[in-house]
Amino acid sequence: MCALSSQKTTAETEPTEPDIPNVSMASHLKYISLGILVFQTTSLVLTMRYSRTLKEEGPRYLSSTAVVAAEVLKIVACICLVYKDNSCNLRALNRVLHDEIINKPMDTLKLAIPSGIYTLQNNLLYVALSNLDAATYQVTYQLKILTTALFSVSMLQKKLSRNQWLSLCILMAGVTFVQWPTDSSSSTSKEVSVGSRFVGLMAVLTACFSSGFAGVYFEKILKETKQSVWLRNIQLGFFGGIFGLMGVFIYDGDRVAQGGFFQGYNNLTWAVVALQALGGLVIAAVIKYADNILKGFATSLSIILSTLISYFWLQDFVPTSIFFIGAVLVISATFLYGYDPKQTVNPIKA
Repeated sequence: MCALSSQKTTAETEPTEPDIPNVSMASHLKYISLGILVFQTTSLVLTMRYSRTLKEEGPRYLSSTAVVAAEVLKIVACICLVYKDNSCNLRALNRVLHDEIINKPMDTLKLAIPSGIYTLQNNLLYVALSNLDAATYQVTYQLKILTTALFSVSMLQKKLSRNQWLSLCILMAGVTFVQWPTDSSSSTSKEVSVGSRFVGLMAVLTACFSSGFAGVYFEKILKETKQSVWLRNIQLGFFGGIFGLMGVFIYDGDRVAQGGFFQGYNNLTWAVVALQALGGLVIAAVIKYADNILKGFATSLSIILSTLISYFWLQDFVPTSIFFIGAVLVISATFLYGYDPKQTVNPIKA
């Protein structure tokens, strides 16, 4: 946010030629952040799906340990960003971490609730992509727009416009079409039982609700304090690591004792871990530099890419006319929800 405030000050004091490089830089950062978001979202879904369905010798990696590894990597990345924000001064970094995290235990404990929910959500995504193809998962997961909107209305007293309410109805219709059973889809997924598909769908729906609640709760905390997003992510990662380790030893303790914490890990696994850790940081960058319209465009492009790659590369999905209609409705709803005809500049919330 420091770079943002400096740009704003420059725009107010020097509205002539020096303003042009800043506008150009902001424009470049906007599209760079959105490009990274498309890459991260699409790559995470596809690599996670591929890693959970790939048949290879030896034990498969444990998704619960991958969640913990992603949290640790996210903490390291955020600490590096805080270090950079403090002029790469170790003393300043230590002072900030001590003052803002250790000396404010109650503020830190507030992050335990969304952190636990995010940890549950991350584990559910592995369950979902173990039972659903990437395209169906991507479209269905957009229901988090609906849950986020409902929690925003109830918890933050936000008012939705007529276009937004209409978009939520279109979103519901689109997801319903995508999940509509067809003869072709049942014949092309011989290896996946109906029960597995139901488990995947329930995992996605639960993840949508957890994502909506945790996102709104986190937004509420950010508005109540002046801490940076990176510091908050360090706190989230700390509790996420604790909750994740509890999950590892409750559900996979015996397998960890036999094969080790990193059993089954390979380059693909570490790619999934890195992409999952990168997710929160990319979203923060998009919120900072881009607007809802472009974010909707990035989401739509990610859905299209996931569908094409799932069909041509993974070969676990055959699109039908009903799926196509549903996907178009979901993409349209994504654009409509973020559209604001009165919005002429990028609204950035502190």
